[in-house]
This record gives sequence, C-alpha cells and structure tokens, in this order.
Amino acid sequence: MTAWKQLSLSFLLLAAGIAAVLAFVPGAADVLRGAGVPEAVVATVAPGEGAKGDKAANGGARRGPDVPLVVAEPVIGGVVNDRLSAIGTGDAIRSVVVMPQAAGTIREILIKSGDRVKQGQVLARLDNDEQIIARGQAQVALRSAAEKSQLYRNIKSSVSRMDVFDAEIVEQGAKLALQAAELALTRRDIVAPIDGIVGIVPVVIGDNVTTATSIVTLDDRSEILVDYWVPERFANTVKVDQPVEATSVALPGRQFSGVVEAVDNRVDGASRTLRIRARIDNAADELRAGMSFSVGMRFAGETHPSVDPLSVQWDGEGSYVWRIADGKSSKVRVSVVQRNPDAVLVRGDLKDGDLIVTEGLQRVSEGGAVRFAREVAEAAEVLTQ
Repeated sequence: MTAWKQLSLSFLLLAAGIAAVLAFVPGAADVLRGAGVPEAVVATVAPGEGAKGDKAANGGARRGPDVPLVVAEPVIGGVVNDRLSAIGTGDAIRSVVVMPQAAGTIREILIKSGDRVKQGQVLARLDNDEQIIARGQAQVALRSAAEKSQLYRNIKSSVSRMDVFDAEIVEQGAKLALQAAELALTRRDIVAPIDGIVGIVPVVIGDNVTTATSIVTLDDRSEILVDYWVPERFANTVKVDQPVEATSVALPGRQFSGVVEAVDNRVDGASRTLRIRARIDNAADELRAGMSFSVGMRFAGETHPSVDPLSVQWDGEGSYVWRIADGKSSKVRVSVVQRNPDAVLVRGDLKDGDLIVTEGLQRVSEGGAVRFAREVAEAAEVLTQ
C-alpha cells in the first residue's frame, strides 16, 4: 500500500473514531465549541448536537454517524475503440537483389557490407577480355565500311546507285555491331540500380556467376514499410494517410510516427483480417528491414460515460451505479459498452461531472443521505491541529 493511501486510511479511521465518541458522549459538541472548533466542523462531526434549529443542506435529513460514508468519483467521457494495436513486419521502401546481366567470372568487387552506394555506381566487374576484343573488331569493321561507303559516294559516276546503297547499308550494320559490342562490354560491370545500403556480399573474386546469381542486396531504408493486419470491422475505418504510431522491440521506449501507405482491396477469408501498409520515416537510419513493429492507430469512436470499474453493481434487473446529487444517492441503470483496465464505458442517464459512488456501496440506499469520506477526513484533520 502506498504512503498516501495509508495516510488517507489513517485519517478516515481517526475521523470515524472521533465521530463515534461524539455520538455516544453527551455534551461532546459543547466541549468542541469550548475548545474553539468552528460551528461548521462541529455540525459535520456531531450533527446530532449541532446548533439549534440548524438544518442540513440536504433538506433537513439527519447526517449523524449512521449516515454512510462514501467515496465518489466524477463521470468523464470515454471513447469506444479509440485505439487499435497490431503487430507487423518492416521492410525497406525499396529493396533490390542485384544480379549480373551476363555470365562470367568475377574479377573485381568494389563494395563491402554496410556501404552506401548511389544509383549507377559499379559494385563489381566480370572478366571482359573477349568483349574488349569484340569491340575492337567491331570498330575495325565500322571503319572499313565507312571508308568504302564514302568512296562509293565520291565516284557515283563510276558505280551504280545500287552499289552505293549497299555500301551505306553495310556501314549502318557495322555501327549497330559496334553498339552491340559496347553494350556487351558495359554489362560486364555490375552496377547499383538504386541508392541504398549494401548487405552481406555472398560472392568472392573468382566465382563463376550467371544471370541468376545474387551478387548483393541493396536496401533503401530512408523509409520503412510496415505490413500488418487489422480486424474486419475496421475495413471502412482505416484510410490512406491516416496517422500511425509504431514501436520496435529493438528500440524499447522509442516511438516512430508514420502514415497509412496503402489499404488492401479485400479481406482475408480465413483470418477475417485486412492487410494495411504503413510508411514510417527513418531519416536517422535507426530501423532495419525485417524488424517487428507494434503499430497503434487512433479512431474517433463513439463517446460514452466512463466510470470506475468498482462503481458498477448488479442485481436481478441488470447493472447500475449509485449517483450522488444534493447529498442523496439514487440508483441509475446502465449497460456496459466496453471494459478497460482502469475504466468502464457505460450507456445510461449520466453526464460528465456526475458523482458516482466507488467505495462504501454496501450501505447506500435509494434516496438515502450520504457523507463524503473526504469531508470527514478534512474535519478530523482540523481537530488534530
């Protein structure tokens, strides 16, 4: 039990003891007045011997020791389904498995795990001797075709127009052959298709690779995409660009903000859930692809009166609470809408600020007068000063 609860209980017991003594000791009120205790305090702790003709604020109802002591809390508004929590898995906003565009032997590796690379940067090179020779041959063939074509154009009078046309066609073909040779040579360089961060490189110099071999994985994790699933009843509630909050097991206590990136177009028939994708900013590069996330979303649900769980009672007709108004108690029928760890949302004739009894419920009756334990404790504190 915490210190403040122990202190409150001590005051309550002291007040009850003083009230009991005053109730059974004749003339106790006069003793208090003689000691200089204010008349308001005397009327609180010894109402049976208060000033003559003095009436209680509840219309003259007796407020003696037999009037039950209660603790009451005001009604506040609560929102149903105001928060949704789900577990999801993160992925980089862009992730590429880099593969070579040609088969060959790796001659050079220019990156290592963890490097940041730019789009178009060379990551590794394959052997290219054959491609260099093929490019040289194509260059020679183009030069020969170009000279022959130029010669035929200069001596048009000595050759037929068909010969000139054929020479030009050969020249164009040589140009295309050179472009093909240069492309084949270029493809011996393995380049980064996106900006990103290099993962573990699984190959080494000397490996023979094909177009199906994974050279490295690049992740652009400037933003993280988190896929998670929500119950079917939220299908028409979740919207694109709706704010989300995410936490990661790897970074306890840290919260990351994001928005809904996409909402799937169908509900899964087996699990009755809807797939949602959120986008979370990762400018500080603290998050990694593959991390698990707890994603929270808030919704503007229906508002209902919120009361302490201890205040809800049951009888043969259902659930109810005791409301205090003008020093008297009255039974108000309610129906439970949602139970939370620290509050119960109910539906009933209650409004914000209504005082609801949470302790001392056993002695409360319909239309009966009550005393607030807080007032008795304050009066006891005055007496002990």
